[in-house]
Parts: sequence; structure tokens; C-alpha cells
Amino acid sequence: MIILACPGQGSQTPGFLTPWLDVDGVRELLAGFSDAAGIDIVAHGTTSDADTIRDTAIAQPLIVAAGLVTAHALAARGALAGVGGIAGHSVGEFTAAAVAGVVDDVTALRLVRTRADAMAGAASTEKTGMSAVLGGEPAAVVAAAEAAGLSAANYNGGGQIVVAGRAEDLASFSAAPPAGTRVIALQVAGAFHTRFMEDARAELASAVSGVTANSPTLPLWTNNDGSRVEDGSRFLDLLVTQVAAPVRWDACMTAFADAGATGLIEVAPAGALTGLARRGLKGLPTVAIKTPDDLQAAVDLIAA
Repeated sequence: MIILACPGQGSQTPGFLTPWLDVDGVRELLAGFSDAAGIDIVAHGTTSDADTIRDTAIAQPLIVAAGLVTAHALAARGALAGVGGIAGHSVGEFTAAAVAGVVDDVTALRLVRTRADAMAGAASTEKTGMSAVLGGEPAAVVAAAEAAGLSAANYNGGGQIVVAGRAEDLASFSAAPPAGTRVIALQVAGAFHTRFMEDARAELASAVSGVTANSPTLPLWTNNDGSRVEDGSRFLDLLVTQVAAPVRWDACMTAFADAGATGLIEVAPAGALTGLARRGLKGLPTVAIKTPDDLQAAVDLIAA
């Protein structure tokens, strides 16, 4: 079983969409995505600088659009039908929902723009942030974070937990980290997937309430607990929940292994999830589709 993995915020880099514009139909596809999201995805994916695309309101639609472009490119090569399951990390769950047919591409982009604006608004009310903690015993890391007034926001597996909270608490935690760990501040605007995002969750819930969901057309796992979700409406509800709840990518990777995964392919802008898989799913073949040049490797892995 080949798993398609859809990355989350922070995976974008300046100009990463440039080579994709040489693929037939991509420019037109992105124009439609731009209309749906209400931002110029082509410009932000090709010419905008790092600070611009770090903005949550831009980063999230940009990442989802890139993942959908990758999925369309795989489908054009007849390879998408060979994928055995799909999951996304954080905002990548919207990419996964569209690829699995829970919603269409346009609906996914519209919803993710609502999510992005709501999360950016929630982040602007107080100075908060996130830091990755590498190494250490997970329970000890979480206990130390909570003692410092922080929350575990992402359980990424592979020896990585992301903690989040007020900026001053993050600074104190970083100054005296748990034994055997390294703390890296992340370039994000707020404490995502924590209580600081409750207002954003309410806004997304309102937007989702009017959406009709379909049953997924392939196995689809949730960040909530790594379980497989077969009801499209429930998956949309979980997308709302996840805005202010921890991402359990570690549980997703365990589920991939339990399901008999034989490989993992990460859609653009790729790299983060294949890196986690190399540590959390040792020996599993992976392909990170960063540019169209990587598509053939993905097709070959699916065929194998």
C-alpha cells in the first residue's frame, strides 16, 4: 500500500511553484485555485519572498494548492489510482480531503482560506508561537512543556514534538530545555492547535456547516488520533476540531504501518513528512515530490 502524505504549514519556500508552471495545464489550474482562495497563488508561489509566504493567510492556501497540483499531475500519469491511502498533516488534511473526494478542489480552497484568515486573526490577539523539541522521552517533554505553561501541539513522531504557547513561556522553556533535547523556534505566527485557536475553530465550524461531504474514495486517516475515517461529514467535523487540538502525526504513521504501507509519497511542497517517515517508519521507501522532476520516481514507486 502506497500512502500519499500532504504536508502542513512551514513546508513552503520562496519560488517553489516556479518549475510547476512548465507542466501542461498547471497555470490554468492555479488560476482557478487563486479565484477560489481569493489570493494570487501563482505570484505567491513564484515571486513572493519568505516573509510574505510565511503569513498564515497566504501560506495555508498556497500549500493546499501545491498539493492538489501534485495530485492532478499524478492522475494525469495514471498513477493516482495506484495510491492505497492518504493523510495530511494539519492544513494538509484539506489537501487530503479533496484528493479523497470528500470535497472538491474549489471547496477545499475556500474552506482553507477561511481557516487561514481565522487562525491569523486568532494569532494576532496575543504574542504566541511554536517550537520543535527534538529528542528526549515524549512523556517527559510534554510534562516539561506543561510545567512551563505550554501545550504539545504536534506529536510528529520520529523523536519530534512541537510545543506552543505564549512567547515568554517559549523563551523560558528554550533557555532550560528538558535533558537530552534540542529546541528550535518555528517561524509561524501563533500557537496553532492549542486553546489560543478556539475563536478560529468557531469561524471554520460556521463555514463547514454549509458544506455537503462525500464518503472518501480511498482510505483516509485523521490527525485526531490516527484512525481511519470513512464518513466524509465526520472528517469535516474533525478538520474543525483540529484547529485547536494537537496533531497526532505519530499516530497516523503507526496506522500506516499497521495497514501494511509499502511506501510513502509526499506531495509538494515536500520534504518534512518524508523526513519524519525516515525516522518514524525506518526502512519504508519514500519519495518527496518537490518539483515535476520527482514525479517519475513517485510513479515508479507506485508501480512497484
